[in-house]
Amino acid sequence: MNGFKFSVRKLISLSLAACTALSMMSVTAFADEPYRPYTYDNWDTAIPSQAGYTVKRTVTGKDMRLDKLSDPADPLFYNEEASDSLSEARDFFVYDDKEIWVADTGNSRILRLNTDFEVTGRYYFINGPTKLDPSAGEIALTEDGTGSMLKEPQGLFVMKSPTTGKQTIFIADYANARVVRASVDSATQLTMEQEYIKPTEKLYTSKTFNPTKVIVDYAENVYAVVKSVNTGSVQFKKDGSFTGFYGANRVEVTAKVVAQKLWRKVASNAQIEGMTRNVPVEYANFDIDNEGFIYTVTEVSTDTDAVKKINPAGYNIWDNVVGNDYNFGDHTDAVWDMATKKTYATKLTDIAISDEGLINVLDFETGRVFQYDRLCNLICIFGTKNSAADQRGSFSSPNAVEALDDYVIVLEGAKTRNDITVFERTSFGENLHKAFSYYDEGLYVEASPYWNEVIKRDGGYTYAHIGLGKADLKNHEYRKAMKRFKIANDKKDYDKAFEYYREQWLQDHFTLIAIVLLGLVVLSIVVKIIRSNGITRLRRRMMEVD
Repeated sequence: MNGFKFSVRKLISLSLAACTALSMMSVTAFADEPYRPYTYDNWDTAIPSQAGYTVKRTVTGKDMRLDKLSDPADPLFYNEEASDSLSEARDFFVYDDKEIWVADTGNSRILRLNTDFEVTGRYYFINGPTKLDPSAGEIALTEDGTGSMLKEPQGLFVMKSPTTGKQTIFIADYANARVVRASVDSATQLTMEQEYIKPTEKLYTSKTFNPTKVIVDYAENVYAVVKSVNTGSVQFKKDGSFTGFYGANRVEVTAKVVAQKLWRKVASNAQIEGMTRNVPVEYANFDIDNEGFIYTVTEVSTDTDAVKKINPAGYNIWDNVVGNDYNFGDHTDAVWDMATKKTYATKLTDIAISDEGLINVLDFETGRVFQYDRLCNLICIFGTKNSAADQRGSFSSPNAVEALDDYVIVLEGAKTRNDITVFERTSFGENLHKAFSYYDEGLYVEASPYWNEVIKRDGGYTYAHIGLGKADLKNHEYRKAMKRFKIANDKKDYDKAFEYYREQWLQDHFTLIAIVLLGLVVLSIVVKIIRSNGITRLRRRMMEVD
């Protein structure tokens, strides 16, 4: 470990990154996008990198052919005043990599798109009876009175029902204060199967019930993020019965919180009533992966439970208390954006888990997508915040992120934009994903060719050095591995490589060491004999003299 100096390692890493960035400034991805790609090294320092994704296309209402909805000759016709653009769309959902469903909030409708992003279905109402009271103004009915109108839907989830086999949609019908479960009967018709409304149980203490997001697990339990409810998502059984809350955030432990908790032990009742309540922060959005784990994000800037992976018992398995260190979004409280020349604070607003297990986190405040592998290692960062409508890959009000096959799509909800941006992987991004795919499976040697391609384009990419170091470990090239881990500031793996290198050195030089040790033993014995004989002779001579 001698010579493992922080300043030297950091200088090497930053120098490699700077040289790579300067040499690659002519790359098309840099020129086409309004942002400078970057990543973080093991010192939590932002360094220039290559673009892992680039914009493939931007999809507007015109591209979606939303004019069909106002064309009397088209099967999707609704009325002649139907808007041909999105309006403050809040959420979308990718179903089976074949369809994109959009919660077009401002237009109070749900849109169904194919993978070419052309509209194939539109839904303004739900057929069937409602639990809400139309006479009290709780909800508006259709003209024929057989169904109820949607009103500002903000979230949706689509699945194939395991019981009926039908395609089923769940809608967080925000302004109607309900979550709807409906069967998809045609391109224009949804039929009510179940309605989830404000719970009447005492456990539910909020005065309102305005759901913003909804997901469903394999047991068909329904989870809704509800505005002003900070005790977790509101959970229902399939039949509509309220079962409690799931996955609440913890109170962030700060000096102020600790001091107030101590003061409450000695304060009077009047003083306690005047104190600020410390309560958990409600999370903004969630997603569910193929294994049934629920992931949540919290918009408010916080180090506690900013992103969680929750098990069926409702506990965060990424709990930093157990010693794991997970970072999501930018690693500092304030971030300077070179493109907009403004300072931002991270505000995570959505999360999407791909079929491969990749974690995509959307930062509303910076307009960036942070992509991580299954082990929460940062892969790449792309996108930026900019109100200019003519800049590809920039956003004014990014509301949602989704994974569509190998693409990442972002929903823009600003009144001046209202579009969908499709990001595709660059050649650099392809090598990154192949490398991480092998890396996450422990196939470090197989990942090596792809890490080498990454290094060619970005010499400062930390995980490339770590990945190659792990491959060197597997190939018993411990000295090379030590050099890789030293560049990456990976102290844990460096110590492991050093230990293996020491054992290997001892094994390789065992014979020589044994001979030297044996020689030293023999020499020691000889010296002792000589000394012993010399002392004996000296004593005899002294006796003779006497």
